[in-house]
Amino acid sequence: MAEINTAQLRERLARAVGPAPWYWQTFPTIVSPSGQRYVWRHHGEQGPLAYVVSLYLEQEPDKPRLALNTYCRPFLIPPSYLGVWCPEGPSIRIVCFDPDQLKAFDLSEIAGWFKQSSDRMYAATAPMAEFEMPLNLQTGTHKIDVPAELQTVEELITPSSFPALTPDDPAFSLFVFYFHAGLAEVLPQRWFTRAQYDVGRQWITRAARDPVSHRIFGECFGIGSFLLQEDGCRLEQWIQKD
Repeated sequence: MAEINTAQLRERLARAVGPAPWYWQTFPTIVSPSGQRYVWRHHGEQGPLAYVVSLYLEQEPDKPRLALNTYCRPFLIPPSYLGVWCPEGPSIRIVCFDPDQLKAFDLSEIAGWFKQSSDRMYAATAPMAEFEMPLNLQTGTHKIDVPAELQTVEELITPSSFPALTPDDPAFSLFVFYFHAGLAEVLPQRWFTRAQYDVGRQWITRAARDPVSHRIFGECFGIGSFLLQEDGCRLEQWIQKD
């Protein structure tokens, strides 16, 4: 087994993308196919746009192109598309946008209603591609039909709450998508149960893979950062406790 460098894991975790709005500063800078640069803006914690995070052309800060509600996470789709994933009902929803095609809209279109709605994202332009994965998939690896626009993504790790039937059942799972291979892996977090943790107040916010050891590590809000065993389902150690 490769030696685990916990200092490097902490640095990598600090850069890992977490959910809107709390981790908006981890969101990737987007450079579109035409070379345009897009940046993110958090609209604060008060007012009709509270907790909304929006995407702008760097030179047009008054013309939003995309708005994200709570729990959305953007990611890069090589070479220059924008992906967003979010929990939506009994599924994980993943979409792909071409930033150059995103039309500007006025913030008044979403003021007031958006933050309180079940809509996770708002754009005046439909996604190029969409993909949904049900949360009730069994543990293990599954073949999936991947839209062509997502097939350049090698790995995407998506933490999501999981329907636990008893207090000792896993309350969270990691859904790991290998879009380039047409596969998805379901990794129930067997250590994270209602019997052991205050699920809801404590939850897994983000996870990534260490390129050296290939282990998955992540962060659990209200507890600290963790490293998983090689199976990706069991807790190896706490990297740092809050």
